[in-house]
Amino acid sequence: MPLARAFVMLRQLLAPACVVCGITAAHPSGSPVCAGCRDDYFNGNPPRCRLCANRLPAHGRDAGGVELCGRCLAHPPQFDATWALADYAPPVDAMIAALKFHNRLDLGRAFGLLLAERLARWQGDAVVALPLSPERLRERGYNQAEEIARPLARQLRRPLLRDALLRSRHCASQQGLRLAQRRTNVRGAFAAGVAAAGRDLLLVDDVLTSGSTLDAAAAALKRAGARSVTNGVVARTP
Repeated sequence: MPLARAFVMLRQLLAPACVVCGITAAHPSGSPVCAGCRDDYFNGNPPRCRLCANRLPAHGRDAGGVELCGRCLAHPPQFDATWALADYAPPVDAMIAALKFHNRLDLGRAFGLLLAERLARWQGDAVVALPLSPERLRERGYNQAEEIARPLARQLRRPLLRDALLRSRHCASQQGLRLAQRRTNVRGAFAAGVAAAGRDLLLVDDVLTSGSTLDAAAAALKRAGARSVTNGVVARTP
């Protein structure tokens, strides 16, 4: 067997498996996702609302050419933009659940690296992970948003600010609540520190559903003097 071919085969055998399919070797670029899964689940660029990343019809643009959904036109959120890797649908939803509830911290790194590729041209100052309450952090043992934000910040060469945003009170789970209930549930849930002042921030979380939690967090950061808040999320619910 030629030496070059043997070397390629050895590299393929030793390469880590794709975190999505678990079969194909990860992408040679260093991404933990193989080329096929990247194309199938993470390389799509459907029309999305610029503010909340909600899916839009292909013709869904306002007169100025800026993509906005009806809800954001009627009630603009406190955050200034949202970048989403994918829709909250198989297999991404199961991957997020594995990260969130089953200690698959390697998926946090994978999501962070993928988000860094999507946000390579972002010109902001620092990264902030959406915090958990102390009660939820003790229960889970880690913050899934920080597991995503840490490799993302490192890849973007931006500081990860751990003291810029705190949970000021514990909230019940948002799951199953209606929009008005979600907004009430997270009202006053966050407090921001002086580290946010004068900065353009990237706020990181795993999923954006109604946007109520990220809206409350962005409002706290702006009250503390943040110039702008851009969301970076793994998935957007359809």
